[in-house]
Amino acid sequence: MFFSIARARLDSQTLSIAAAALLGLSLIFVAGFANATALHDAAHDQRHAIAFPCH
Repeated sequence: MFFSIARARLDSQTLSIAAAALLGLSLIFVAGFANATALHDAAHDQRHAIAFPCH
């Protein structure tokens, strides 16, 4: 029983690391190929959405 709990914990950690790596690589890939204006507009809209003053 102990080994199954340890195995489940290891699988969970491995899945979390893999998901974080995939998300990070996806963000880098998207930011690398996206139009700079589109990135600026998305960040600008997000700042307004969280009520952060940007002007």
